[in-house]
Amino acid sequence: MEQQEQLDLAAYMSGSIRNIMGKAYKNVLSNPREAKFAYKMQRLFEKSEKRRRKMLDDEALEVPPFLISSISTTCNLHCKGCYARSNGIAEDAETDRKQTLSPEQWREIFKEAASMGINFSLMAGGEPMMRKDILEAVSEVEDMIFPIFTNGTLIGPSYIEFLRKRLNLVPIISIEGTAAGTDERRGQGVFRRALHSMELLKQENLFFGTSITVTTENMSLVTSRDFINQLRSYGCKIVFYVEYVPTEPGTEHLAFSDEHVAQMEKMLEERRAEYQDIIFLSFPGDEKALGGCLASGRGFFHIGPDGSAEPCPFSPFSDSNVAELGVRKALQSPLFRKIRAARALGWEHTGGCTLFEHREEIENMLD
Repeated sequence: MEQQEQLDLAAYMSGSIRNIMGKAYKNVLSNPREAKFAYKMQRLFEKSEKRRRKMLDDEALEVPPFLISSISTTCNLHCKGCYARSNGIAEDAETDRKQTLSPEQWREIFKEAASMGINFSLMAGGEPMMRKDILEAVSEVEDMIFPIFTNGTLIGPSYIEFLRKRLNLVPIISIEGTAAGTDERRGQGVFRRALHSMELLKQENLFFGTSITVTTENMSLVTSRDFINQLRSYGCKIVFYVEYVPTEPGTEHLAFSDEHVAQMEKMLEERRAEYQDIIFLSFPGDEKALGGCLASGRGFFHIGPDGSAEPCPFSPFSDSNVAELGVRKALQSPLFRKIRAARALGWEHTGGCTLFEHREEIENMLD
């Protein structure tokens, strides 16, 4: 039964990647440089899918198609409800910050990941664009794409030139919907600076997207046709919706209920049918259809700034270090095995993250 579940999930994830890349290729056909890159990655990902399936068949090793990697412990903003600050990834005092891996260590981690058929690593932080040295090193891993989840305030002419030469680095600029909503959460003037970055990226014909934290209060706005048309006019090719996780006490009312999840799924289905030139993604998205969330190596896992292998960014517990053990051994982490054996990824929860709500139970698994 478990082997069949793994095969079903692997087929679903691989099919999703094929669809995303097929749509991305169509979206950049007018740009020969981007189109050539997208076509090359399409062919590569087909080989990666076969590689992951072979490892599952031969070794019963479930290799996820993507990772989430927090490469920076610094950030130039103090956004309300920031999970990175809540979980101790980003701190103000230098002495309190986690030790960070070197650019060379990150590059070696992703080289191994690519050799196993892992196609993407979502780059997070802190603010990942504060670590240009790491981004430069990992861009050399040409068999992977690195969506960079950024507040967009650091993108200027020099960064545009940097990105123009590294098409596997894809900026995903975070906003909260309106200018007022973004500035209220992220700071005065942040929306204007993010919009300016989008204008620079659009002028250079670079592929980029936006990330939106979705709450019970802004869901209708950020999924509306008017709002999506606005994003399209900015040049966004990807819209990444992230369900709010209540990391701050008193904000639980902003997290989705089952009813909100159902509404969001219906709205996304409609928008995907209407907007063929935009890729819509959501996190955690389709976890119920997949028998629980995709953390702990089912579909991804999180690598902390110090190399710690963690179930997900909202569950910062670890018994393995990727820099020391490598990706293959980290996937076989005893903690990951315990989480999956306990069916913890399908536990009942409210809000955007199963493991965050059951963090005490997960932490106890380390004993």
